[in-house]
Amino acid sequence: MTQANQSSVSEFLLLGLSRQPQQQQQLLFGLFLSMYLATVLGNLLIILATSTDSRLHTPMYFFLSNLSFVDICFSSTTIPKMLTNHILGSQTISFSGCLTQMYFFMTFGDVDNFLLAVMAYDRFVAVCHPLHYTTKMTHQFCALLVAGLWVIANMHSLLHTLMTARLSFCADNRIPHFFCDVPPLLKLSCSDSHLNELLILTEGSLIMIIPLASILVSYICITCAVLRVPSTKGKWKAFSTCGSHLAVVSLFYGTIIAVYFNPSSSHSAEKDIAAAVMYTVVTPMLNPFIYSLRNKDMKGALTKVISMKFFSVQ
Repeated sequence: MTQANQSSVSEFLLLGLSRQPQQQQQLLFGLFLSMYLATVLGNLLIILATSTDSRLHTPMYFFLSNLSFVDICFSSTTIPKMLTNHILGSQTISFSGCLTQMYFFMTFGDVDNFLLAVMAYDRFVAVCHPLHYTTKMTHQFCALLVAGLWVIANMHSLLHTLMTARLSFCADNRIPHFFCDVPPLLKLSCSDSHLNELLILTEGSLIMIIPLASILVSYICITCAVLRVPSTKGKWKAFSTCGSHLAVVSLFYGTIIAVYFNPSSSHSAEKDIAAAVMYTVVTPMLNPFIYSLRNKDMKGALTKVISMKFFSVQ
């Protein structure tokens, strides 16, 4: 029994980009680097704008700045390691490093997931109960919400990391991915992983389904409220905002559900990598544009921040 719990694998090989031809690897390296830099820069500008402009010290922008921070951390958990491995010509990651990466990847992904639901609830209160908005969405309540999200996300990540750590990895240590994730590790395990898969399909499903259901209910209520607005221009503006948010929600949840809530035997490396790129790189990069750059107040704050930085350099 003790031997079954011991892993003979001390490191894994991340085969993400190495499976492609050399010329295509260089192209993908440049593409990933560009998208990562755009993600960091775009989200940092959002954080700076919301923290320096007093007009943006509201619950909506408080959640948005938290989302931007989490998006930076989410992408930074996986992309820098992949880029570093490519530069150094190495594919290795230690067993403990793999579990650590998996833990933080799940933590930031869960917080991102919860924040999308909280932002939808914030819009629901603002549209459906505007007179009670300031009394319901207080600074203390918003801070408690965010703190609670971090606690739940860390508990969920710790549970799945410990469950993965108990598995045995005997011979094959090649992960056909660009980071350590649960499904590829389960496929490599030479011990029984049915309990891990059951945990993903039960507890993991609740972590995803409850926020998604909250978002859908919030936007159904928002839609009903907007349909009662007599102004056509007001309706179009509200629906446009909802459409942008729901597009990101669909992209984020659709790819995650496709990867995590299917039996591991049905996964293919190519599909998992393509889906992972969408929710680890593309979605965090697009969030600043979708949530902020369409907003006049945010545009003004961003222009002010960029102007201040430019003139300070001069």
